[in-house]
Amino acid sequence: MRTSIEVADIFRAAGPNYRKVHTGHLSLSQLKVMSAVEHCRTAALAGHVEACEDCGEWRIAYNSCRNRHCPKCQGAAARTWLAEREADLLPVGYFHVVFTLPAEVAAIAFHNKVLVYDLLFRAASETMLTIAADPKHLGARIGITAVLHTWGSAMTHHPHVHMIVPGGGIALDGSRWIASRPAFLLPVRVLGKLFRRLFLTRLLQLHDTGRLAFFGSAAPLADRRAFVRYLSSVRRKRWIVYAKPPFAGPEAVLTYLSRYTHRVAISNSRLIAFDKTDVTFRYKDYRRDGCNRQQVMTLAVDEFIRRFLLHVLPRGFHRIRHYGLLAGSSRKTSIARARELLNAVPPPPDEANDEPTDIRPPCPCCGGRMIVIEVFKRWRQPRGPPDEATTNRESAS
Repeated sequence: MRTSIEVADIFRAAGPNYRKVHTGHLSLSQLKVMSAVEHCRTAALAGHVEACEDCGEWRIAYNSCRNRHCPKCQGAAARTWLAEREADLLPVGYFHVVFTLPAEVAAIAFHNKVLVYDLLFRAASETMLTIAADPKHLGARIGITAVLHTWGSAMTHHPHVHMIVPGGGIALDGSRWIASRPAFLLPVRVLGKLFRRLFLTRLLQLHDTGRLAFFGSAAPLADRRAFVRYLSSVRRKRWIVYAKPPFAGPEAVLTYLSRYTHRVAISNSRLIAFDKTDVTFRYKDYRRDGCNRQQVMTLAVDEFIRRFLLHVLPRGFHRIRHYGLLAGSSRKTSIARARELLNAVPPPPDEANDEPTDIRPPCPCCGGRMIVIEVFKRWRQPRGPPDEATTNRESAS
């Protein structure tokens, strides 16, 4: 169901003034996201007129912006991505593992997004692959699908990586499939220690090569001694790696992935109210339990927009990555070998792919098939409601 309030409504109402007030402080990527969200599914992006083949009902459909940060454009992208991933699923249990950066390191990531987010991916994946390959733990090569999220439920800066991992892997000599225990994949304390060491070692290397930038109150960290002192407390902290219980089966993995892979900082469904000055929305307070976890927050509209734009990723940055058995260069070969070792039958080829999928919703009046009868350009409007003769002529053609 469409919510009465959308992020686009907030951007259209308050975006122009926000851009004016923050001139020179917004990146080109952030400006492009604001424009895309504001114009999504409006006459600014052109569109077409659809008519029902059966009853003649018609409607105007505007084009979507397809921006990966737009709350309205992720559904179709997620469905396409999941259809491609379905063939990679194995008939084993799957685990959900989360690697989170401490607040002190997240503050460094804020001004060094490309470098630190990439380091988060590399350190987390190497940690998983290393511990899994250790004969004391699993002794196998595993597969990983990793998704970067940079937000908490209240849209604050909270970078972390979600990983979906099959419960087992191929033995290092390739001879057999080694299954994990039913409710246990790898020890989280061991993962946390190695993740902390790998990440901080490489973060210091980035600093030594002069690749990190520091601004404002963090400017003193440009000095190496100050940076080492800053990290000393982080080295003593326990870095949390969270492993959730395994999914009920491969089908549940797809359902879960559809909620995580293409999620943005806030969905339209969480918005409650907008009165031109304040935005009210639902969020989860993970410090609470049970029904008290669901809370309501109200932010000034400028603060809401600021928090949303915190999570605009740098251009070209890949927020979904695959490692181990699922790495792109060897994925098909590895999946085929895993299926062979598991005595699993590969999924049949989808013959429906021979026919293009019609993604247009059915007719709201009779459920019939909608066809395009007119296309109009950007900032234009259709000529008007099609008459019955026009509709029948287009249907016959």
